[in-house]
Amino acid sequence: MKNSIPAVPRRRILQFGGVAAGLLSATFLSGCGSTAPTAVPALAPGADPWRRFAGTTINFISENTSPTAAIAANLKPFHELTGITVNIVSLELQALVQRVALDLAGGQAQYDVIYADPYQVLAPYREGLTDLRTFISDPDYPKMVDVSDFIPTQLKAAGQFGKGGEIFALPYDAPTMVWQYRVDIFDKYKERMREELGFDPTPGPDRTWAEYLKIAGWINDNVSEVPYGTGQQAKQHDSLMCDFSNLLWAYGGDYFENGTEVGLYGSVAPGKCLLREPAAIEAAAVYNELIAIAHPGSRGWDWDGVGNALSAGQIAMAPNWHEYAASNEKKMPGLIDYAPLPKGPHRSANIYGGTGIAVSANTNGARRGAAWLFVNWATSPETQLANLKSSVGGGTPTRESVYRLPEVEGASRRPSTLPNMLTATAVNTAWEADYIGLRPKIPMWNECDTALFTELSRMLAGQQNPKEAMTRAADRIDHIVERGWVA
Repeated sequence: MKNSIPAVPRRRILQFGGVAAGLLSATFLSGCGSTAPTAVPALAPGADPWRRFAGTTINFISENTSPTAAIAANLKPFHELTGITVNIVSLELQALVQRVALDLAGGQAQYDVIYADPYQVLAPYREGLTDLRTFISDPDYPKMVDVSDFIPTQLKAAGQFGKGGEIFALPYDAPTMVWQYRVDIFDKYKERMREELGFDPTPGPDRTWAEYLKIAGWINDNVSEVPYGTGQQAKQHDSLMCDFSNLLWAYGGDYFENGTEVGLYGSVAPGKCLLREPAAIEAAAVYNELIAIAHPGSRGWDWDGVGNALSAGQIAMAPNWHEYAASNEKKMPGLIDYAPLPKGPHRSANIYGGTGIAVSANTNGARRGAAWLFVNWATSPETQLANLKSSVGGGTPTRESVYRLPEVEGASRRPSTLPNMLTATAVNTAWEADYIGLRPKIPMWNECDTALFTELSRMLAGQQNPKEAMTRAADRIDHIVERGWVA
């Protein structure tokens, strides 16, 4: 088993600047220092493989997500099973990326288990992650539930890079954008909308984005229960890219040629940006129209903003991450329902934002083995079910077997003790190959993302038209891609 790899080149880290440099010296946890290879302790004959690394302490760095909150609140079962202590550092994503990049660049193993965002960690820093097949195939480790139990699109998008078969991370969370709507308003006004708009307004993938705009406008003019029909996450932020991407793919556009392949398997050289194409320009024009009739707060909202607006009764519907269901049900029990997003001329596309957890390739010795035991346990069906039931966390299972459990199947209908499962029908459709929306898994995506949402923001502010916005975004993205990921 390979115990260490060359450090990720430091020049890759310099983009983070002085803030990241400060983090390097300020955040060391247990077991840091030299990463000189140390063998993983052997399993004694007849010993319990779960207890092989008892007494070891490991560090897990994660974005502040629902499954991590649930696990952090209930680590006792893992400690009782293994004797391993887990320190969890939970951060906003960009701070996490900075710390992970610096850890890998220095050849350190400050963090043994890493929340490996596919676009900002896995794609650029996969050299610093362990191929988990080395653990899965090793008979001295506890057998894990079959890898094929993970939802296939999620295993590829969140866990792999390239087609060599390597598995760098196991699917851990699965936020996905779906259509969230006030079912009471749609029930009350459905027949009037049908009569006056000329189509069935029932939310779902058979509705079009053009119809979504008409529904939103009709609610603006005719419904007293809410001030506005729709809200969007159009802040100059990653959320704007996510919100727009749903329309881009629906209208037949994409960021690069073979976009689905690039989203599933990744690429270091995806080619020319396609945002200059007519489909992308049409999607931008429709998005511009959508923001013009949406709640005016939309231009300052990210996903939290639009989620709060829906549950506060400010809007009747919105695209948003499905994991807001638990909060929705707490604030507006029984009033919000879920469906796949509308379609465009090409398809219904629902952006996937899931992430896997990985083992640092720099960690070694007992910590290396202990890290794998934690990854195995944290992504197991039993732990995913426990997370789903957690009062402080939640998240959504990434394993197909969990959805087949009778108590989980039953929770997809009200009354539900597992409110995130109220989205099950919508997200299981959204994760199908024809419906899932995958942004490019390329090492330089973070910069491309910034270029896109900056130009979209200028369009929404009236500083340029949709064609100019897409052309300028494509020019900037081409420059970033041509420069490459400099090692």
